[in-house]
Amino acid sequence: MNGGKGENGLRTGDAAAVVIAVGAVYICITMGLRQGFGLYLAPFSEMLGISRGSFAFAVAMQNMLWGLASPVFGAFADRRGVAAAAALGGGFYAAGMLLMASASGGATLLFAQSVIGLGMAGAGFSVILGAVGKAARPERRSFSLALVTAAGSAGQFLLVPLAQWGISALGARETIIALSAFAFLLIVLAPLLRVSPKAGAANAIRVEAAGDVLRQAFSSRSYVLLFFGFFVCGFQVVFVATHLPAYAADAGIAPSAAAWALALVGLFNIAGTMFCGWAGDRYSKKNSLALFYLGRSAVIACFLFAPISEFSVLVFGAAVGFLWLGTVPLTSGLVAVFFGTRHLSMLYGAIFLSHQAGSFLGAWLGGVLYDATGSYDAVWGICIALGIAAAVLHYPIRELADAPFARRFAA
Repeated sequence: MNGGKGENGLRTGDAAAVVIAVGAVYICITMGLRQGFGLYLAPFSEMLGISRGSFAFAVAMQNMLWGLASPVFGAFADRRGVAAAAALGGGFYAAGMLLMASASGGATLLFAQSVIGLGMAGAGFSVILGAVGKAARPERRSFSLALVTAAGSAGQFLLVPLAQWGISALGARETIIALSAFAFLLIVLAPLLRVSPKAGAANAIRVEAAGDVLRQAFSSRSYVLLFFGFFVCGFQVVFVATHLPAYAADAGIAPSAAAWALALVGLFNIAGTMFCGWAGDRYSKKNSLALFYLGRSAVIACFLFAPISEFSVLVFGAAVGFLWLGTVPLTSGLVAVFFGTRHLSMLYGAIFLSHQAGSFLGAWLGGVLYDATGSYDAVWGICIALGIAAAVLHYPIRELADAPFARRFAA
């Protein structure tokens, strides 16, 4: 790993470090900004005269377009390079933030969130983790993926309280405009992602082979089980991120407590994600995922049935935070185990589509059922049941390389 040369004349070890470091900054920004969108639910609903369901639907569409576009951006990154995909994604993200700040109603908010979804697809997990998966040594891959994923939680811990402070001190629109500067930074940093220790024609995906690669992948039972299991992750985390501030406010909890709860999600997820990366390099990834989903259901059940207070909201943020995004390095690591890293951006992007379908329903259904019943209790119950179902889905997964796939598509 240290002897060869990567692009720009860097040794491969140095090139890998650049990919990991810049990738961490990307995930820090993209996830840090979007995990604060739930803070805007109440002020934007009031400003624009729309229901919580309308705001939630806009966030849901952001997540759905993020998922739908992820395999496309992933294939583009595998073929044309991560730098081009990341720069395009950064442009969409920054434009979407500015459009959100100027929204005048539900339709314009929906359009802005949709553009942000495209930005997340180009500058988010599927593209960046695909690059990291290719750069990292196989025996350190899960840990490297976890390190970059944890950076998203660091961004959440830093940017969510900053967003809450801005909303209180400046106003919601002004805060979004100020925070859009971080999104523009994504465009500036994109050229650094040209450094890739395994870049080159041998690893470039053929456009005509993309459909064949996906068809072969979906013929794998383990890949399909992983696909449906990741749906649950999206549903749970986006419901919590979008609706926890409003749920707490309905119970008379101060907005600052809900913001700090989301910040604690980010802080404790750093430890949880790094733990998953460590465990994924040493133990069964699929068993770790099953335990993770069961743990989430247990934490949500305890929160739902305990008396709500500022303390319980903060404790919930810390507990669910430890079980937040550790699924990402384990899931992407399993895709690499099944099929190798040549098509990792696209194949993880396809898995991520399921995650985002769950995200769409988690955000939207939370708003719809609240508007219909005046309560979030039903959706909390769905979160618990889905976590148990996800654990069951992961149990039959075979943690083995797909030999026919490797023979057909290896470089």
